[in-house]
Amino acid sequence: MTIKYWEFEDAPLKEKLREPNVREIAKIYFDNETKAYRFARALTEVKKAGTLRLKECNEDMPIATWKRYLDFGVRAGLLKHEGQCYSLTDRYSKPLRNIGTYIKAWMDRGNAEEIDILFANAKFNKQIKRGGRSRRSSGPEITYEMVKHEEEERDDLPENYGGNVMAS
Repeated sequence: MTIKYWEFEDAPLKEKLREPNVREIAKIYFDNETKAYRFARALTEVKKAGTLRLKECNEDMPIATWKRYLDFGVRAGLLKHEGQCYSLTDRYSKPLRNIGTYIKAWMDRGNAEEIDILFANAKFNKQIKRGGRSRRSSGPEITYEMVKHEEEERDDLPENYGGNVMAS
């Protein structure tokens, strides 16, 4: 966490409080643009919904990523987790009072923000799955008959079809 205290001194804070945005909040906690984007995405979703459950999160990030950043928000004092729901809170201690004031101003601000525009350098693509269970069934079930039929079709092709040697 790299908090730049000079940015939250009284004079710069007054200037920032005119237009609070989630990018400033995320950049307090993360230097990496992609991590800051994911954290900002989680905060924005909680702000929109009021209370957010993991199963209500959209599929642009995996559930584990949502949970990691929502739990970080709980540890940082921005969110609370009660009854399987995440919601906004403001539990800051005195040393971080001005940062807490800025975050509270952002929470109270009503208009929506374009996260994708604020984090132009972040990686937006979903990471390729490396294993584990699938989140939701997104298509038809693959049956044994489908696999068997595909193997039969593959056996009909010549061995050097497409330049590759196919193993049976």
